[in-house]
Amino acid sequence: MARVTRYSKFEGELDQLESSELMQMIQEALLGQGMNDPYDPDPDARPSMDDLFDAILEALAERNMIPEEQLLEAMQADDVRETTLGQQIQRLMDKLQQDGFIRKEFDDPGQGGAGQSGEATFQLTDKSIDFLGYKSLRDLMGGLGRSSAGAHDTREYASGVEMTGELKNYEFGDTLNLDTTATLGNVISKGFDQLEEGDLVIRQAEYNSSAATVVMLDCSHSMILYGEDRFTPAKQVALALAHLIRTQYPGDTLKFVLFHDSAEEVPVGKLAQAQIGPYHTNTAGGLRLAQQLLKRENKDMKQIVMITDGKPSALTLPDGRIYKNAYGLDPYVLGATLREVANCRRSGIQVNTFMLARDPELVGFVRRVSEMTRGKAYFTTPQNIGQYVLMDFVTNKTKLVN
Repeated sequence: MARVTRYSKFEGELDQLESSELMQMIQEALLGQGMNDPYDPDPDARPSMDDLFDAILEALAERNMIPEEQLLEAMQADDVRETTLGQQIQRLMDKLQQDGFIRKEFDDPGQGGAGQSGEATFQLTDKSIDFLGYKSLRDLMGGLGRSSAGAHDTREYASGVEMTGELKNYEFGDTLNLDTTATLGNVISKGFDQLEEGDLVIRQAEYNSSAATVVMLDCSHSMILYGEDRFTPAKQVALALAHLIRTQYPGDTLKFVLFHDSAEEVPVGKLAQAQIGPYHTNTAGGLRLAQQLLKRENKDMKQIVMITDGKPSALTLPDGRIYKNAYGLDPYVLGATLREVANCRRSGIQVNTFMLARDPELVGFVRRVSEMTRGKAYFTTPQNIGQYVLMDFVTNKTKLVN
């Protein structure tokens, strides 16, 4: 049973609830699968204003924030939207629009603002995506203590970026980050005529790399089956990572790929409302698309972060048809998937896999992927995957680039 928190100061005055507080309350509903049918998912489904109304109503009820007289009236009414509570929820929805968190849309543009109940849908705005990303990042990192931030640090030093290291004599190829005091000391003691290359003293610097990352999110049917929603935590991780990179690693790039029967890139603005489906797991297609996106980037580090819970079970054939086999590790599908992994290795792309299942077949598959690309494998749960992904990203090291 969900933990219930009582906000007594809001009793009788729900209109005073701030939009940011309301967004926190309905965050999981906005990101989750509650607005779609887990047994027959529609990947093209768009949440309606009715869905938003229901999410707010459920959030208020779970937190005991509805005054008793309003709750009683709503329980006895034929249509809760016609009650005092329903009118207050509608005002809260209007406030979300006015404050720029959602944008109301209509299926038929000719209807303007006069759509019937259920016809109006909504989109999350950039402000809303940024808010959800910040909230997810704060929640996921809050239990880990102080995290490092700002850049991906290498283990070694290289001259030319941030002068925080020790002094060393200049060698051919170093950037001339001269330490004036030490170099002038050599000049004074030896004279300009006797000065040699090695008498120039530079200050070493920590080399901070830039990275290009593609996050591959498995949105096959298994991600919401078996009584557990694994897709919502995956989306929370992706939004948190997007916020982390935007605020702490401005030189990095981040793109998202959804893979299922096939694979497609999805912008961060559409990620929060992405849905599960179709059904199978085309890992090879996802890796192929991720490589295409990374080839366009000129970065020191290129990596794929793959979040999945299943074995490869689909493959795009040369003629565009989808070959599927959900029973065991099909050698044909597995072979094509490992060929894409080998292509990643040849392109210098590291694949870090975050697996939400522990089947023996999957363990063997993930181990091969990690060994081939010198990546890492984590076997996680929906509850801790965010901490694993974020801390792995923050602490990831690149080789020294001279």
